[in-house]
Amino acid sequence: MDGGNVRVQLRVLMVVIGMMMMVVGRVTSQDYEDALTKSILFFEGQRSGRLPPSQRMTWRKDSALNDGTGSNVDLVGGYYDAGDNVKFNFPMAFTTTLLAWSVLEFGQFMGSDLQHALDAIRWGTDYFLKATSIPGTVFAIVGDPYGDHSCWQRPEDMDTPRTSYAVTTTNPGSEVSAEMAAALAASSMALQASDAQYSLTLLNRAAMVFDFADMYRGSYNDVFGALVCPYYYCDGSGYADELIWAAAWLYKATNNQSYWDYVLKHINNLPQYIKRMDTDGMPVSGGSFAEFGWDSKHAGINILVSKLVIDRQLNPSPFVLNADKFACSILPESPTKSVAYSPGGLLFKPGSCNMQHVTALSFLLLVYSHYSNDAQRGIQCDNFAVSPSRLVQIAQSQVDYILGKNPLGMSYMVGYGNSFPQRIHHRASSLPSMDAYPAHIDCQGGSQYFETENPNQNLLIGAVVGGPAADDSYVDFRTDVSQSEPITYINAPLVGALAYFKAFPSS
Repeated sequence: MDGGNVRVQLRVLMVVIGMMMMVVGRVTSQDYEDALTKSILFFEGQRSGRLPPSQRMTWRKDSALNDGTGSNVDLVGGYYDAGDNVKFNFPMAFTTTLLAWSVLEFGQFMGSDLQHALDAIRWGTDYFLKATSIPGTVFAIVGDPYGDHSCWQRPEDMDTPRTSYAVTTTNPGSEVSAEMAAALAASSMALQASDAQYSLTLLNRAAMVFDFADMYRGSYNDVFGALVCPYYYCDGSGYADELIWAAAWLYKATNNQSYWDYVLKHINNLPQYIKRMDTDGMPVSGGSFAEFGWDSKHAGINILVSKLVIDRQLNPSPFVLNADKFACSILPESPTKSVAYSPGGLLFKPGSCNMQHVTALSFLLLVYSHYSNDAQRGIQCDNFAVSPSRLVQIAQSQVDYILGKNPLGMSYMVGYGNSFPQRIHHRASSLPSMDAYPAHIDCQGGSQYFETENPNQNLLIGAVVGGPAADDSYVDFRTDVSQSEPITYINAPLVGALAYFKAFPSS
């Protein structure tokens, strides 16, 4: 071999090694505070309605200012759940519940970002007060999902119908109603210190909406199946978990014994195995103790209630036992592990938009680690015990992967780090802003912005996308919805996790 070529190859190799070392150095030390700030800022990009003077993501403008008009009710406000322009109140309520839980557990670590987190919660609860303002009625969807999904259009320009869909005493939807009650109850606690009167309003409404959800039981699938099934938010786990979840939050907020009695009465009626729906509309079966997300609340119930059970030395069955089983189902070394891990270490569960599982389950691990550590107890996985700190390690590995400690050396949070997704599946982000192009863009007029290989025109800072495939590969293009779409309930639990690691970066 020619000596000159060898020297060139060696120089190239050294450059590559140097670059790799720089990347490793860059991604192994995360700026959790910056990521926290951006993860909360993302919610401002998802706002619907009339934006306040404090709006920081200024390329977004007022939108959907006539929502609810056709039903003679004001339904302006709330959040668009993902990259579309429909308001699905079921996942929106779950998002708000998780934001509130994040503040309740880790708000003391948020510093100046705490107020922005509270603002994000209140943007949701202001809307839920509107959506539950008529007794015997809970509004569940605003917008036409199929019409909206056929257009690539800014929310500021929407031409598609803004129909309001409600569940009622004769057409009940316990899932969405109970989740809204949970959101209102959790938020009442998160907002109590900053606005006691508003907090009381939320709590009173939570109790009213829970009574409605419980008294008039039924699945909103039966009412809105054509709108939410199979590709949107079809509930696959039933509504019993949402009712217990809401009762647990109401007990935490009120200390009213009747809510605790409700939890105890119904918890053993939950099925041990459930069939949830992934976001491709495909059924996925598994142990209910291991499930947590917008559809299934089982693991969240067990962990939320476990603190009460542990602190009061009550019967640990089934809450603490199932919480332990959940934690063990995540640990890579556990004999009862029920999740997979990519070669680069990212947790995977079946279905699309995998990051929703990564952030929600990581948050639960942190919360349960906190509860277990306070009680000075280990987590029992069959024949071996795991320390609470091990749960923190797993959660941190997942957060670090999201922020760039992965085989591609890229962050999956838009605007964080030097390399992040540029072509996310998000209408408002991909289309020119109203400032840049004030003329109306109709339903099909935005197609060119969807199809272009150019990066999105507006940075949806803080948005976390669906994430890479199981082999750690990532397609940075809008057409790959599963990988490139950001969703509010990916970010909500991540807010809490980032607050924790901001305070304890060397966990």
